Amino acid sequence: MTAEAVSLEMEPRSLPDWAFPPPGGFKAEDLDHIPDLPAHTELIDGSLVFVSPQRDFHTSMLFLLHSELRGAAPANYRVRREMSVTLGPDQRPEPDLIVIPSAVTQLNATYYHGRDVILAVEVMSPESRRRDRERKPVLYAEAEIPHFWRVEENDEKPVVYVYELDPATRTYVPTGIFHDRLKLTVPFDIDIDLTEIERI
Repeated sequence: MTAEAVSLEMEPRSLPDWAFPPPGGFKAEDLDHIPDLPAHTELIDGSLVFVSPQRDFHTSMLFLLHSELRGAAPANYRVRREMSVTLGPDQRPEPDLIVIPSAVTQLNATYYHGRDVILAVEVMSPESRRRDRERKPVLYAEAEIPHFWRVEENDEKPVVYVYELDPATRTYVPTGIFHDRLKLTVPFDIDIDLTEIERI
């Protein structure tokens, strides 16, 4: 091996600036200014969280829920898919779906505020299991998002865990577990045939 080859092998690989977090971690507004940041990057507790390739279950479930929620939502609500939500100075997660009042929507928005979110939905992936079950519900509850759904897969079928905020404790209370049919009256009338995922 030549000296030139050895020198090339020992050179450090150049990494983007965002690979090195600033002292104290990143801030929510940083996500709009970091060049070449991978799509759907989240900020949890000041740390960047990158999304793994999604499985078909995740994609199909999002398609079903997005379509059904749009059809059920009253005229003064909008459903958004994979939009980040600023919850605090170093918290900017990206729920899979959110429901927001139409009055706050802006076509040039890159995020919405937690105070404007009516419903946050997370469709769990194997790599996000702990965040979706533990950290994100705490963050959403602390931001006083009134409704939260967590969707999991059981034997290739969806299971929807539904929670409602207890405003006195700012924590979520489970209000139901749904397998084949998701029927609710809050935040508005919803009736979703979850078995439709098999036909998407």
